[in-house]
Amino acid sequence: MRVHICAMGRLRAGPEKSLVDDYLTRFDRTGRGLGLGPARVVEMEDKKNGGMAAEAVLLRRAIPQGAVICVLDERGKVETSPAFAERLGNWRDAGRGDLAFVIGGADGIDPSLRAEADHALSFGKMVWPHMLVRVMLAEQLYRAAAILSGGPYHRV
Repeated sequence: MRVHICAMGRLRAGPEKSLVDDYLTRFDRTGRGLGLGPARVVEMEDKKNGGMAAEAVLLRRAIPQGAVICVLDERGKVETSPAFAERLGNWRDAGRGDLAFVIGGADGIDPSLRAEADHALSFGKMVWPHMLVRVMLAEQLYRAAAILSGGPYHRV
C-alpha cells in the first residue's frame, strides 16, 4: 500500500525536513516486506491565497483516485500507536493500493474535504504547527511498520 502525505506548504531544508526524511526512509525499509510503502510527500502551495476551499482543490488533485483518505485534524480520533498500526494493517489487508494522509493549511481542512475522508486522525486536542505534524506522522508511520513487523514498539 503506497502512502502519500499530501500537505499544504513547503518544508524547507532544516531539522524538521531531516526528521521527516529519516522516518520515511525507516518506514520504507521496515514496511517493504509488510506490503507498506513506499511513502512520498506531495507539497502544494496556494499562491493566490484562496483559503481553505482553494486548498481543498489542490489537495484533491494530489490524492490518488481510489485512495483511502485520512485527514489530520484536531477533531479527529486520538489513537494509540498500536491502534494506528492496526488501522494501517487493516487498510492494507483490505487491498487498498493507496493511502493519502491530508494535512491542510494554516486554517485547517475545508469541511467538504473533511467530509469526504475515510478517517480523521488527531494527535491531540492541541493545534500543532504543520511542519511538526509531518514529523509526528512520519514517525508514527515508521512506528506502525515496526509494530506490524513484531518490533519492540508497543506490540499489538
